[in-house]
Amino acid sequence: MAVGLYTSRIVLNTLGIEDYGVYNVVGGIVVIFSFFNSAMSSATQRFLSFDIGSKDYFQLKKTFNTTLNIHFLIAIIVLILAESVGLWFVNYKLNLPAERMIAVNWVYQFSVFTFLFGIIQVPYNALIIARERMNIYAYISIFEVVFKLIIVYLLVIVDFDKLILYSALLFGIAFFVRFFEKTYCKKHFEESKYEFYYDKSYTKTLLSYSGWSLFGNVAAIGRSQGINILLNLFFGTLLNASYGIAMQVQGVVNTFVSNFQMAVNPQIVKRYAAGEIKESIKLICQSAKLSYFIMFIIACPIIFNVDFVLKIWLKNPPIYTSMFVVLSLVNVLIDSISGPLMIGAQASGNIKWYQITIGSFILLCVPLSYLLLKIYNDPNLVFYVIIAINLISLFLRVLFLRKLINLNVSVFLKDVLLPIAAVTFVFIAIYYALINYTLVIQNQSISFLYKAGLSVMINLFLIFFIGMSKSERIFLTNFIRR
Repeated sequence: MAVGLYTSRIVLNTLGIEDYGVYNVVGGIVVIFSFFNSAMSSATQRFLSFDIGSKDYFQLKKTFNTTLNIHFLIAIIVLILAESVGLWFVNYKLNLPAERMIAVNWVYQFSVFTFLFGIIQVPYNALIIARERMNIYAYISIFEVVFKLIIVYLLVIVDFDKLILYSALLFGIAFFVRFFEKTYCKKHFEESKYEFYYDKSYTKTLLSYSGWSLFGNVAAIGRSQGINILLNLFFGTLLNASYGIAMQVQGVVNTFVSNFQMAVNPQIVKRYAAGEIKESIKLICQSAKLSYFIMFIIACPIIFNVDFVLKIWLKNPPIYTSMFVVLSLVNVLIDSISGPLMIGAQASGNIKWYQITIGSFILLCVPLSYLLLKIYNDPNLVFYVIIAINLISLFLRVLFLRKLINLNVSVFLKDVLLPIAAVTFVFIAIYYALINYTLVIQNQSISFLYKAGLSVMINLFLIFFIGMSKSERIFLTNFIRR
């Protein structure tokens, strides 16, 4: 994360604002074709983990080969669309500098093939995660980060078109990662050795599951981009900048909990597949609670010092940015509880009505926001709507899991939501009491470090004594001792 923030600043300075904008808008055209691939990635992860959990290794090989065939097909479809509709749109519809069109087309082609490698790589990446080889996943991530630093160095010293060079080097990373993951899987996992296999019925099952996941993905993207368009229509591009900054902060903070959940998710599915339903539900509850606490520890220093953080990062943040960031982090806190519940629904395999209901509620954010903006003309309202809908969606997920995997709603409320609420409200009361009755520090940097440190210490204390059950406290104490 730190290297990503650092390199993005250097790349911006080296390429210049215009070329950096060109790269983002041209690369973004390719991402438009990613809807189905995202849904298929979710399906691949679920079915591989399910087969491993049920110890059906013949079915595991069948699943891997089928998903690989489907991803090759997706790659071919994306290639055809990208080299026809996408290429036409880039060259004839986008507002790009005429003198940079040669570079633009090089960037586009490198972006297309980088994305294609990403599509074909999904089954191998999903298998590494399903097999819980998190050390390999970490090594790959570290490798990517190191090479991004090397890219920054090469951009500065090499006398060549920086935009083309940047695109080519990112393509090189994608190629190497794809080669490494494929080689590792073939060496360590027997099921990854490709044999052409076609089962019409099973392929239909995978595509059907992916289709309903696709609905959920489209709903989430529709909400995000729909809100962005509404802010533009009502308030102009300045509010789009504020919204974009809030989404960046949200994405960075969300990295921590998404990586934690990535490690937990295969176990939820495997235990369900092995018939250990109670253990799977217990893990869903524990990971939902811990996800919130991880996010709460990280988000609090930003929420309670948002003006200082934005001033250090951006110097002069656009209007409404502070409030947007705070509200977006509140939204992420709610989503962190929902993550394991989503995996629980996926583990059951029966996701049709789950996706239709939750996806429809998520999309409701756009028309409700439009109506409220017409009446009150307050941009903060869009986030209030998102938070309200996410709270309703959280409770709907709990009700769906009661039906899908027999989740006990009262146990979830007592073991997850009650400790979360207790830690949150007690923290706010103690934090403000201590801040109000301690000395005022004039130096803003020292004041921020003091408040952030105080926030973390209070949170750790409250999570241990209020947020955790007695058995969890004993487990954690023993773990630390060891």
